[in-house]
Amino acid sequence: MQNAFEDLVSRIRAYHPSVDEARLLAAFELGEKAHEGQTRASGEAYFTHPISVATILADMHMDMDTIITALLHDTVEDCDVTLDQLDTLFGAEVAGLVDGVTKLTRIELQSEGTKQAENLRKLVVAMSKDIRVLIVKLADRTHNMQTIDSFAREDKKVRIATETRDIYGPLAERIGLTHIQRELEDRAFAVLEPEQRQTIMNRLDFLAASTENVISRICQEIQNNIVKNGIECQVFGRRKTPYSIWRKMQTKNMLMEHLADVMGFRLIVPSIAECYAALGVLHASYPMVMGRFKDYISTPKRNGYKSIHTAVIGPMNRKIEIQIRTADMHDTAERGVAAHWSYKAKGVDKPAPDYAWLQDLMSLIELDTAASDFVEHTKLEMYADQVFCFSPRGDLIALPKGATAVDFAYAVHSKIGDHCTGVVINQKARQLATQLENGDQVEIITDEDAKPKPEWESFVQTGRAKSAIKRFKRQTEFIEFSRVGRALLDREFRYHEKELDDALIADNLTVLGAGRLEDIYADIGEGTRTVKDVFFRVHPEIERDVGSEKTEAKPSANIAASFDIAEAVDGMAVHVAKCCYPLPGEDVVGIVTTGKGITVHGRGCDTLRKFVEVPELWLDVQWNRREVRNQIVKIKATLIHEPGALAALCAGIGQLDANITNIQSLTRDNNFFTFLVDIEVENLSHLQSILAVLGSNKYVESVSRYTF
Repeated sequence: MQNAFEDLVSRIRAYHPSVDEARLLAAFELGEKAHEGQTRASGEAYFTHPISVATILADMHMDMDTIITALLHDTVEDCDVTLDQLDTLFGAEVAGLVDGVTKLTRIELQSEGTKQAENLRKLVVAMSKDIRVLIVKLADRTHNMQTIDSFAREDKKVRIATETRDIYGPLAERIGLTHIQRELEDRAFAVLEPEQRQTIMNRLDFLAASTENVISRICQEIQNNIVKNGIECQVFGRRKTPYSIWRKMQTKNMLMEHLADVMGFRLIVPSIAECYAALGVLHASYPMVMGRFKDYISTPKRNGYKSIHTAVIGPMNRKIEIQIRTADMHDTAERGVAAHWSYKAKGVDKPAPDYAWLQDLMSLIELDTAASDFVEHTKLEMYADQVFCFSPRGDLIALPKGATAVDFAYAVHSKIGDHCTGVVINQKARQLATQLENGDQVEIITDEDAKPKPEWESFVQTGRAKSAIKRFKRQTEFIEFSRVGRALLDREFRYHEKELDDALIADNLTVLGAGRLEDIYADIGEGTRTVKDVFFRVHPEIERDVGSEKTEAKPSANIAASFDIAEAVDGMAVHVAKCCYPLPGEDVVGIVTTGKGITVHGRGCDTLRKFVEVPELWLDVQWNRREVRNQIVKIKATLIHEPGALAALCAGIGQLDANITNIQSLTRDNNFFTFLVDIEVENLSHLQSILAVLGSNKYVESVSRYTF
């Protein structure tokens, strides 16, 4: 390992001559000893990995504490080294960095999706305290991707590559480490789409062979044009990575031959003024490709990136993309936030950049989103191209391309988003779904009584807005399920001649396996917990089988048993009126019908008007509570015309223990369709609970009891 140490020292000394070699050696020897006997999947000694990570960071010109962290980043997790030891030997800064990296892997959760989400949450929190945690993690992931072929299991390689492409590549881009980003994304591409990558590589090799010296000739001609106009410059050309070419092909739906930027060129000039002067020369010398100009100097990207981008029909009549920047801009473009730490190592006081996007990710954590939502919304925040808009006070708000007025409202403040009712864009009233454009001045109109609308989720673009809307929907559904669940449980208690006592339920939370009283009620309302289970756990002194006989009334062979009918003749047939479908709990009346027997109507049924003049046909009828059986009732439901709507309706009915006996389609158009649904319910309260649950479903436009 001596040669590896000397190589590392040499790399550091190249940019930091006063390297503390003794301190570095102490870290090297501690790491080597701690990992003694451990091997990687390739069979190599494990400590070769921390050395490689440290080497990557040295090539990025990182400070000494970060490189020492790389050498020791796995010692606390995999070995017997403690953070207190690291604090004593190397200082609090190194111990804190190692702790930040270590916490990312100490997770024991069941699902891989949740594990990824929790890793990402912890990474965001750690890097919000010190961005160097992310830099070490990116270097660690880079070496893991460089050696990914040593893993035998294909599914593991695919999982790591997918996470690298979706999370770590965009994170590298967000802090300006473009060379790390390119390597991570391209290596992940090789694992996930090997045939696509090879096809692009073959095409690039063919172009290189058929256009030998083209890049150097284009560079020379552009440089001559710039220099003869009195501007000092250097021009470089390079071939794009297969992954970046593939992404352009996907997003623009273009063949590779039609892309303008398979080859990229950079102009490095001394000052900002000369950036714009060089741009003028290029546009005067070559036809500009419309729609390809971007000025990231006047409006930098969120990671601090600055350059002017343009595309021209350049030398040899080739369509080429050109970036114009100063040497400092180029350093930041290639090394991003790492450039700050090399300045620090030289003793120059240069504050670290303030990453607004990192605060956006932190706000997602504060919104307490679900694990899968957090991963998805984090990807949204990291991938987004930008538009820049202004508040009425002139504050600049950066948003992803395609963002709407609602996204703008949430970017200003979550309360503004929650209460927004309208928007004025460039002094004109617009809809909240209006997509914003660069330079728009946006004024959000709010109302304290306003609330987020579920339909906003279909058009907002930012993770912050999506998280807030979903959270509001979950809260609304939770409140409704809690209300319905408590009503159902109250009915069960009253049937057993008991009074529902919230305090009694709260005292039994441990027995019921819940954290809050409201969770119990919400579970009942949502159908994931039954009222019988809650009742008998709270009242174990009541025999369950006795209770079951009472509560689960079985259909009687003779429907007459469901009613107590005064003056009824033995053997007379009894029917439930199909015009009003009366339910247990409703006031009912019997009508004697010649040839049919007794028909039971609800007292509010319109059909009873026919019998006002013949009171002798009316009979006094009461429900027989002990013999009552489930009754069929019709409901009318209008659903949004979307996939899954009918399934959601059926699931909502089933979750409250109601049985569907018939479905009939009434109307259907491009937006809505309406059904009549026959369901078996226990009583009026049961039906009302079903209607309440269905009414809160996002697919249900309206639902009501149906009578003829």
